[in-house]
Amino acid sequence: MAKILVVDDEPQIRKFLRISLGATGYEVLEAADGRSGVAAALSDGPDLVMLDLGLPDLDGQEAITAIRAASDVPILVLSVRAEETDKVEALDRGADDYVVKPFGIGELLARVRACLRSRRRDARPGQVRFGDVTVDLARRIITRGGAEIRLTRREYELLALLAGRPGHVLTHGQILREVWGKAHEKDTAYLRVYVNQLRQKLEPDPGHPVLIVTEPGIGYRLRVSEEEA
Repeated sequence: MAKILVVDDEPQIRKFLRISLGATGYEVLEAADGRSGVAAALSDGPDLVMLDLGLPDLDGQEAITAIRAASDVPILVLSVRAEETDKVEALDRGADDYVVKPFGIGELLARVRACLRSRRRDARPGQVRFGDVTVDLARRIITRGGAEIRLTRREYELLALLAGRPGHVLTHGQILREVWGKAHEKDTAYLRVYVNQLRQKLEPDPGHPVLIVTEPGIGYRLRVSEEEA
């Protein structure tokens, strides 16, 4: 049973999530403000933190930074803030995903499963499968339909970064810093070129990508299906 910490100052939201997540089999912990949420995230051992940004004592963005400084627990942001700048900031600070309120419970549960799957993979790194593509991170081998795919060094580094956090949004800035260095963190056009090259080699229909998915204005996500978890 996975343990989920809900950090939100609205009692009705906490009640809704407690009932919905509990009915699905999750254990739910609650915190009504940022500081107690950070403390619980670091002391109670949750498998996932659901975090609102509009907290009364500590902005949620600062709470993300505080949690991430001491823990790699997945953080799923739930917020009414729908601006791209808020999403990018939260993801850059270390959040794993971002859902805008109001949300459907089906979508939310899918995001929860993706975060928990990613944590299980982090605990046992090795192969990541999506579609008919397999990324063997230990041996640095990429196959599609059983046939090995040759990638350039940069293409591999980009794919390995996405495969290291499947199902999670990585911002343009995060990817550019990790693969090309801080001096290139604004070169989004450069990144698009490499993403397109990967899609040409890996996607069944590169013009309509279903594996390496664009999050408009934010970044990219490697989509892994439920069956491949």
